[in-house]
Amino acid sequence: MRLSELFYRCLHIPYTHTENGADYATERFGKTLYVYLEGSNGLIDWKNNLDFPATPYRRMGSTVWFAHRGFLKVWKSVEPHLSPLILDTDINRISVVGFSHGAALAVLCHEYVWYHRPDLRQTLQGYGFGCPRVIWGARSEKLRERWENFVVVRNLDDLVTHLPPALLGYYHVGTLLEIGKRGQYSRIDAHRPENILAELQKREGSVAILTSKKATAFI
Repeated sequence: MRLSELFYRCLHIPYTHTENGADYATERFGKTLYVYLEGSNGLIDWKNNLDFPATPYRRMGSTVWFAHRGFLKVWKSVEPHLSPLILDTDINRISVVGFSHGAALAVLCHEYVWYHRPDLRQTLQGYGFGCPRVIWGARSEKLRERWENFVVVRNLDDLVTHLPPALLGYYHVGTLLEIGKRGQYSRIDAHRPENILAELQKREGSVAILTSKKATAFI
């Protein structure tokens, strides 16, 4: 599936609403599961977006890492709904897709799949369109490998993709794919989904394959 098609599907698929403003959708094609996470659509989402102090995520044995507190809170609300699908051993391929607020959740969902389904690490794919920074602190190789198949799609000058500021210790994970041209949009307009979609569509045909180490998608 082309990135523009994947993003369009993320924007228009019907979502299920859960507590703390989490919205998710899933599709299954044979043994392949697609997980979609919706962008901000209300005051609760923005409250969580701005709740950016880092908090420890302790579930990795001796490994302790830190994430954006608001996004982690929302992910913990949606995790029980997605867990049974992710842990279904009949599934042999998973793609996680999110936009904006949902892209931040996709970062955490992708890591959840990586940790709980080690059998899928070679085929796991993640895409965060207009993704804010989620992870804070040290950038160890052991931690980075969890997102080696995750792609952050940034329309140049998109303000959201620069938040929380790197000066506060936050950073992007995976591979950063930059689209568009600098100065083409305002910092706010660069984040608008219609403009991200337009820039993705411009790329189609001009670039045959995007590879994030082991993850491959047509664009």
